[in-house]
Amino acid sequence: MPAGSWDAAREVDVVLVDFDRRHRRRILLATEAGREVLLDLPHAARLRHGDGLVLDDGGIVRVQARPEKLADIHAHEDGDLVRIAWHLGNRHLPVQLLGEHIRIRTDHVIEDMVELLGGHVEHVTAPFDPEAGAYAGGHQHAHDEDEEHGHHGHAHPHESVHHKK
Repeated sequence: MPAGSWDAAREVDVVLVDFDRRHRRRILLATEAGREVLLDLPHAARLRHGDGLVLDDGGIVRVQARPEKLADIHAHEDGDLVRIAWHLGNRHLPVQLLGEHIRIRTDHVIEDMVELLGGHVEHVTAPFDPEAGAYAGGHQHAHDEDEEHGHHGHAHPHESVHHKK
């Protein structure tokens, strides 16, 4: 279930998952309480920080982005930050837009490029939840109630998430 669309009172556990493991069709996840949850979807789905996986018993396991080594990019001029964003997009890098700065995974070659373009880099350890991209589907857009759910790239975990005992 998309972040913010479910009642927190139903939360029974949390899974910490890094960026690379949050776009999956099938994966066995270990929860913070030591349970195993099998995610088994008909199509690969991109799990976002704060999404909920509905268990067979109706409980919800919250997806939390695992902190990773990242680079926060800042610029003194708005134009420099826009130019940097364009260059990152041109390289098809996953980016997280955070208002006055951009977050990427650490990469010394890209960080050198950012410096040459007028930006500066600060290394952080934080959750990474980048933009899905214009063609990724997911729950960035509304859809009519008449539409069949799941055709736009967002699988519904409540249909196929199983708690392993």
